[in-house]
Amino acid sequence: MEGFIALIADIGIFVLVPWVLWRLIGKVLPIVVLPILLGMGMAVLHIPVADMGIPSVIGDEIGWVAVLVLAFTAGLEMWQHPGEDTSPHAVPQTSVGRLLAGAAVALGGPLITGSILAYMFFLPLKGWHPPQATPWVAAVSIGLCIAVSALPVLIGVVRELDASQRPLGQLALKLAVVDDAALWIGLAILQFAEKGSAALHGWTGLEFLAVALLVGLAAAGTWASRHFKHPPSWVIWATVPVYLAAGSWASKQLGLHELIGAYFAGAIMPPSWVRRLPVEEVGTFALIWLAPLFFGHSGLHINGDALTWPSVVASFSLVAISIIAKIASVYVFPPAPNLSRRQALAIGSLLQCKGLMEIVAATILLGQGMISEFAFASLMMLAVISTMLTGPMFKLVAPRGGKVKT
Repeated sequence: MEGFIALIADIGIFVLVPWVLWRLIGKVLPIVVLPILLGMGMAVLHIPVADMGIPSVIGDEIGWVAVLVLAFTAGLEMWQHPGEDTSPHAVPQTSVGRLLAGAAVALGGPLITGSILAYMFFLPLKGWHPPQATPWVAAVSIGLCIAVSALPVLIGVVRELDASQRPLGQLALKLAVVDDAALWIGLAILQFAEKGSAALHGWTGLEFLAVALLVGLAAAGTWASRHFKHPPSWVIWATVPVYLAAGSWASKQLGLHELIGAYFAGAIMPPSWVRRLPVEEVGTFALIWLAPLFFGHSGLHINGDALTWPSVVASFSLVAISIIAKIASVYVFPPAPNLSRRQALAIGSLLQCKGLMEIVAATILLGQGMISEFAFASLMMLAVISTMLTGPMFKLVAPRGGKVKT
């Protein structure tokens, strides 16, 4: 009974309250931001919600599954915008090579810029240099956090975009998936650089099984696209949870985030199957009524004592560096040819969103002694501020109609 009461309180605080606020402010901010802010506010004020059993165990599980569903539906929506789209907001088609190159530039530009500035200007400040790490490792650690894009929050932001703007959001998500994978690889490299072979955990049979499983899912999707285009509905519905669970498990086994596997699993399902699924309805329901539990709990888990006024001031400098470097990188080398200036700026404004991925990365780096408490607090504020600015910035620069080129 106590668990049920805690779940009801959990839903009331992190689902109903953000929804009411979201409606009252006219949906100016993405709904995913509000539970994060609410959770962080409680952490800073040390509100004893733990006495109410919050976060609840069931609420934690519901929120996590909901975010996996959001990632999965985002992958499914790759097939919802065919290349023949000729609307004013249509996004030019791109090759895999151009997409990967664009993702590399979008990540590499802020990473290099942030690392250099962190080494030159931030690490010499009092409290910024971690005693256990070498200066260049600490600088690159901060640069990596500046460069990352928030996959789970960005999925929620894209879900709220107008239908005409969704293709831009989908292209941004593709870049974010690549950048997110690079984030986890980068974290592993940094840990190895700092700690040597002790940071490695040898592969077992499970890792090879995970690779085989991902290859098998892709092969099955390709085969079904050619030879089994119109199966009974029950086959499609039975396959969905299999793809979602298998993709998430496989990416986790490989040391990547489960959200990457969930997105990948959705992206490789047969397009003819996807068009028979209520992708929009499921994604919207998960975003508004289930995923806020995940976002709210993540904000609640932040160490409120680390959020001091100096860390807030320092974070504004990081915000400027992060936004300018990310948008400039996308603008200089867009992920698709013939993007208009507004389209490139809009994609850059989405990718500068840091969200929970930066908080997760910073938490790992802090635990490994590769960034200081002061840097960690500033990076947390960067995550919140950049996420709050994502929606308004996108609306400011996104194409408003008319010609494709501006």
